Amino acid sequence: MIYELRTYDMRPGSIEEFERRVEEALPHRTHLSPMAAFWHTSIGPLNQVVHIWPYEDLNARAAIRAEAAKSPNWPPKTQDLVLNMENVIIEPAPFIKALEPAEIGPVFEIRIYTFQPGALPNVIEGWTDSLPAREKYSPNVFTGYTEIGGLNRWYHVWAYPSLAERDRVRAEAMSDPKWPPPTRQYWLSQENKILNPASFSPIR
Repeated sequence: MIYELRTYDMRPGSIEEFERRVEEALPHRTHLSPMAAFWHTSIGPLNQVVHIWPYEDLNARAAIRAEAAKSPNWPPKTQDLVLNMENVIIEPAPFIKALEPAEIGPVFEIRIYTFQPGALPNVIEGWTDSLPAREKYSPNVFTGYTEIGGLNRWYHVWAYPSLAERDRVRAEAMSDPKWPPPTRQYWLSQENKILNPASFSPIR
């Protein structure tokens, strides 16, 4: 399984209209393969939407996207709202489960760490050992690393019922001797963003 994470920079004030058009067109796409999540930013780089699509592999992705492009109703007509698009292909970490629809938010945090080249085997080992301790406090939605796109990036997504609960959970987790994983020596950069789900997001 691979995951395509697409990030769109939108014109200010256009998120609601963009999501309305996507929701209207979505049945013309999801009969071919499911969407995993559709979120928009509330803290961090504003006016962004992030959507995640699972595929069996790159060949399946190519075939499904080619079939979807035959529809006059997909992709939705949103060119007037989108300023920039970026996508990455993410290989899921070996310790995570497949993404399934769930109501576990509505606050989601995406954290993106860029590691030194060649460090990912050590990162995977450290996270495999440490993640069970962290999940005592809140669920890990998804963790994986880039295969195509900006390389050596480590994406991890967390769900919280509120921003206040996020602050509480993070403070409590940081006091756990098993968290964070011992990978700081490999960090090159870190970034994060807080998102909320669209009404039609399967993970919300």
